[in-house]
Amino acid sequence: MKGLLGAVLLCISIAQAQQPLYGQCGGVGWTGSTTCVSGGVCTKLNDCEFRVSLSQLVLNAVQSVYSQCLPGQATSSNPASSTTPVPTPTTSVPTGTTTSAAPPYTPTATGAFGHLANMSPEWRTAYEKARTAVSKLSLNDKVNLATGVQWRKGPCVGNTPAISSIGFPGLCLQDGPLGIRFADKVTAFPAGINAAATFNRTLMRLRGSDMGAEFRGKGINVALAPAMNVQRVPAGGRNWEAFGSDPYLNGEAAYETIMGIQSQGVQTSAKHFINNEQEHFRESSSSNVDDRTTPADQLNSTWACENDKMLNQILKGEMGFPGYWWATHSTTSVNSGLDMTMPGTTYFGQNLVNAVNQGRVNSSRIDDIALRILAGWYLLKQDSGFPSVNFNSWNINGAGQHIDVQGNHKQTARAVGAASTVLLKNVGGALPLKSPRTLAIIGNGAGPGSRGPNGYEDRAGNDGVLGMGWGSGTVEYPYLITPLDAIKSRAGSGTTTSTLPATAANGKDYALVFITADGGEGYLTVEGHAGDRNDLKAWHNGDALVQRVAQSNTKTIVVVNTVGPIEMEPWINNTNVVAVVWSGLPGQEAGNAVADVLFGDYNPSGRLPYTIGKAVRDYSAQVLYNSNTQVPTITYSEGLNIDYRHFDKNNIEPRFEFGFGLSYTTFAYGNLRVSGSAGQVTVPSGPGTSLDPKLHEKVVTVTFDLTNNGTVAGHEIPQLYIGLPASADSPPKSLKGFDSVYLAAGQTKSVTMELSRFDLSIWDTAGQRWRVPAGTTDVLVGASSRDIRLRGSVTN
Repeated sequence: MKGLLGAVLLCISIAQAQQPLYGQCGGVGWTGSTTCVSGGVCTKLNDCEFRVSLSQLVLNAVQSVYSQCLPGQATSSNPASSTTPVPTPTTSVPTGTTTSAAPPYTPTATGAFGHLANMSPEWRTAYEKARTAVSKLSLNDKVNLATGVQWRKGPCVGNTPAISSIGFPGLCLQDGPLGIRFADKVTAFPAGINAAATFNRTLMRLRGSDMGAEFRGKGINVALAPAMNVQRVPAGGRNWEAFGSDPYLNGEAAYETIMGIQSQGVQTSAKHFINNEQEHFRESSSSNVDDRTTPADQLNSTWACENDKMLNQILKGEMGFPGYWWATHSTTSVNSGLDMTMPGTTYFGQNLVNAVNQGRVNSSRIDDIALRILAGWYLLKQDSGFPSVNFNSWNINGAGQHIDVQGNHKQTARAVGAASTVLLKNVGGALPLKSPRTLAIIGNGAGPGSRGPNGYEDRAGNDGVLGMGWGSGTVEYPYLITPLDAIKSRAGSGTTTSTLPATAANGKDYALVFITADGGEGYLTVEGHAGDRNDLKAWHNGDALVQRVAQSNTKTIVVVNTVGPIEMEPWINNTNVVAVVWSGLPGQEAGNAVADVLFGDYNPSGRLPYTIGKAVRDYSAQVLYNSNTQVPTITYSEGLNIDYRHFDKNNIEPRFEFGFGLSYTTFAYGNLRVSGSAGQVTVPSGPGTSLDPKLHEKVVTVTFDLTNNGTVAGHEIPQLYIGLPASADSPPKSLKGFDSVYLAAGQTKSVTMELSRFDLSIWDTAGQRWRVPAGTTDVLVGASSRDIRLRGSVTN
């Protein structure tokens, strides 16, 4: 779903005194009874993880501690397995269990299950195939389609059982956003944040296609990628998995990644669709968001996987989402739009069969679930010629066939790594390096880690070159090229290179200082950082290291490998710091990618996918690190004004703005032409209207000339922003277009960008529809969010 902006809440349960068998009896936010009926024991289940599949959208929303009344003895984790087929259901109700009629469900699939406006022909064909298959399934089979076999009970991180009656082999779902987790002979691609920094749709799509080929080669049906939550808080631990701070850039990068992966016949996912922007209190917090920001309505304080408004009315209704959504919280959450449980618990399986037979869940809802899951499988043609799973997540080097799926993907990894490298400072043409006689290469971030590239669990360590953050979004490196090795190789025999203490940089032609800052998922703590970073400082006293080196060398070059923005104020204005290079998280080709830029083999074209502020307090929101409440509330009071939009609105001067990046050449903009208008078109409200063709019709054309007026060929990244009328109460400017344009020295090209009604619209909270505000909209074209070169307007 192109341009989809994830928003809404994490979760907080609504306390109800449920104490019958299979009812809730404890957990985060629970204030009801903890005593179960006779024959039941209050049992703590595994933390739940919420995801969606958009064919698939797979959505991570939250994790939550949850306890349920189950028969028999209490256990500390999932008490039963769903690996075997669901037994024949009984129509009797267990003693002590109350029944209630299932709430009305309004499905959005085609045919007998409802209506979905604007469904593509490919989806319609997939749904017809799925409908035929569903008609052959028993209730048990349909439930099995939606029931994971539990953690470590199958070869993948998520697995569903086979359904022999229709030749369905089951699904393999596997992390993650920069490659295949828990597998060998795969590629460690640059992180999502680097893909965003390229501002290059071709490279985004190519990276996705190569990732898809690897997922397919390993027999993975659903890639749990891409991550696409907006970077709301700069220190958020998992920001690096997604595509930065701007919703448009996020949407475009996610779209290209999804199209690339799906081109290989692999289902994709949109992780963190709901507002999951920090790791602290991820298990218990409620993210409170207003209608305009989401857009959504009064979703706060409801479990994400049981939120009818978000799942049924917004995602499946208004957005016309034909895929499936999965999570784990309760059996009857299916009534609110939940479609699958992963990795699998007792909520589904026999409990879901019982819920149908007791009238708590309508059988039509189960049909809709089965239809959605099978439609995604048919859509990507996984019913014919799709490889079987040939690896084992839990025995990487032992079990499995160890099929090499890397192909020539290291070339893509290196290309994306170089194109995502951002040149932030370059005084007097210090870069590119031109046949230096001596180089000092300083900092642990330039060399290998003490334990090797895969020595830390899920990469939860930072004492060498940083190519990715930590957590479930990581892969096993097949190799990791360090900057030290790459620079030595590129410099050649005519240059003396050495790794020296900071004070030994004196006398060298250049001193290259590598500093890092890491972050990741909250189940692992690294050097005192529980997922989210504690601050925006460089790790390992990086500021002091840069300052010491700059005291000894008048040509100090700083290279930054980091998960997000860092504060640079202690040294950025030091006259001896002549260049700063942001390398981000470039994956396995980290050293080669940065060397390509340092030596001028690639003219830097990366642009910042977020703002680098002067202090953490300059940003609109911060990580909530401490709370005295059982269910902390995270209030999105900044509304739409995140990152550069907040800086613009409040006239805060950043250190480096969103979209900023230098080149080894210079570019000139001119001859702006703006034509067209949105016209007086009203987009209706209701199911499928976010996909209304009128909303996405290109109605405004923006054309301008771009000239390379320097002496070196390279890519410029022109960016199109709009400023809506004051009556729209919108940010001062918002990104609505970008391109990566290659120009030889002296060459001029005409560049055209188009705006749709959706680009020009706001969410009307009263009318519950998209609306183009009347009046004059500014059209701004420039080299960054604060370097606007051309100004025009359109009247709607």
